[in-house]
Amino acid sequence: MRKTITVRGVQVGGGAPVAIQSMTNTKTADVAATVAQIQRLVIAGCEIVRLAVPDLASAKAFGAIRDQVTIPMVADIHFDYRLALEAVAAGADKIRINPGNIGDDSRIRQVVQACANRGLPIRIGVNGGSLEREIVAEYGHTPEGMVESALRHVAILNRFDFDHICLSVKSSSVPDTVRAFRMLHGRTGYPLHLGVTEAGTAYMGTVKNAMGIGSLLLDGIGDTIRVSLTADPVEEIRAARAILQSAGLRRFGPNIVSCPTCGRCEIDLIPLTDEVERRLEGSGREITVAVMGCGVNGPGEARAADYGIAGGIGEGLLFCHGEVVGKAPMDKLVDALMALITE
Repeated sequence: MRKTITVRGVQVGGGAPVAIQSMTNTKTADVAATVAQIQRLVIAGCEIVRLAVPDLASAKAFGAIRDQVTIPMVADIHFDYRLALEAVAAGADKIRINPGNIGDDSRIRQVVQACANRGLPIRIGVNGGSLEREIVAEYGHTPEGMVESALRHVAILNRFDFDHICLSVKSSSVPDTVRAFRMLHGRTGYPLHLGVTEAGTAYMGTVKNAMGIGSLLLDGIGDTIRVSLTADPVEEIRAARAILQSAGLRRFGPNIVSCPTCGRCEIDLIPLTDEVERRLEGSGREITVAVMGCGVNGPGEARAADYGIAGGIGEGLLFCHGEVVGKAPMDKLVDALMALITE
């Protein structure tokens, strides 16, 4: 069993559901803009949110933001230990640092003590492109180097009797990320925060994260995820939920299965499927709905679906669990499907 951390009531590790994270891209010191974005993220399904803390004004803003949101908030700190101390005092629920880059032991001890006093966890976040010089000299920019860096940072915190730790080892390379996390999983029991850093745009970044995060999750590795995208952070949540649902780890509403189009297709399948997805969005029902192009791929291949439709010439079939239960004209087929689901 993996170790467990708790971030303002959200359990990470220890067999808990894989938690979904994102990061705001507003200026943290702009309280109104940051709160508004966090609220959008919460509506989308975000469970832990991280905020950049580049200066004292950003650290101090945590208090005003905390007054308006309830989601756990993580302070993302680099180099300046005083920002970590201020963020903790202002209401942060977790700190993300690399202990080795915030100064000498006295500074690290102050951050550790502040987190320990409030029961806050620390995430050690190692990125492949910013490893310490001595690590690069010995290992290069490799998965082995990322893992070694993470374990050295863990040793620093352990030296101060701190063990409320989460780890990440991310790279912009999917193979390097996967290899590093697999190695780290085998060498420590701390909860792991999965992600592919600097993954790119909404399209390519989602593909990279699905490959990296998805392959690890299917191996039973990972306790919380952040899909890093150069896009609206809400898109990160949508992608994370889709990855978790596709991996069979969590359900967030309907699962739509639809066949690829081919020459047998008797209906305009693409807009039909889009319409079914749109009308089911937000329903919250954990059902599987099939939208199939013809009788070949209809009730037979989609027999596991709770509900489904299959195209025909001028009309379509409606079916439940592989059994045909009715027909409807093509222009009424989606309405008939929605009525069937409602009944």
